[in-house]
Amino acid sequence: MSGWPQGYARYVFDVLDSTLAQAARMAPSLNGPAWILALEQTAARGRRGRSWATPRGNFAGTLIMERREGPGVAALRSFVTSLALYRTCVAVTGQPDAFALKWPNDVLLQGGKLAGILLESVGPHLIIGVGVNLAHAPGRDAVEAGALTPVSLKSALDVDVTPEVFFDMLASEYAVAEQQFVTFGFAPIREAWLQHAARLGEVITARTMRDETTGTFEDVDEHGNLILMAAQGRVAITAADVFF
Repeated sequence: MSGWPQGYARYVFDVLDSTLAQAARMAPSLNGPAWILALEQTAARGRRGRSWATPRGNFAGTLIMERREGPGVAALRSFVTSLALYRTCVAVTGQPDAFALKWPNDVLLQGGKLAGILLESVGPHLIIGVGVNLAHAPGRDAVEAGALTPVSLKSALDVDVTPEVFFDMLASEYAVAEQQFVTFGFAPIREAWLQHAARLGEVITARTMRDETTGTFEDVDEHGNLILMAAQGRVAITAADVFF
């Protein structure tokens, strides 16, 4: 897939504090969806305010779009983005079996964390931040205890791809998945996502700030919830960190 998708604006910056912050600054003046790429970030962050290392050579991008649905539907775009990321990684490497999707918003490469996604609402806009370890991966000491080891495309597969090339491919893949989502709803996105889900059918642990649930990963339901078969029965989990 090649070429920039029609209807999406494209912005590339050499250095930003973070693409998420830049997206929030730009959102009020935009007339349609727009992608932002930073070749270097100085104050990047991930979920729950965690820092995210983004040296030059890695991918740091954000999509800004008008949020026309309720928060629950808009949040399903984490799956749309995950699927687009998976397809981009496969297109870059030609190795579909090397990648898996970890609920709710990570892309794994050979069992390590390659990419993460962060969704935020800013006024009437939805902002989707994407970070991918293309050339470099943070050290094991940079992640919390029990988290997956970060990996990069370069270290794991010896694949070199520039952030700009990855940017164009991801934007194209996202546009296709977004059109499918808008036209047909979450069902086909969910089905495709589950085909690449990490640890489906296996025992995993979902941990929130208050508690944790361990059970067999059975499904993702029509609302994007993680479905576990736990000791207390079938449990639907809306938001959590997942540990294997």
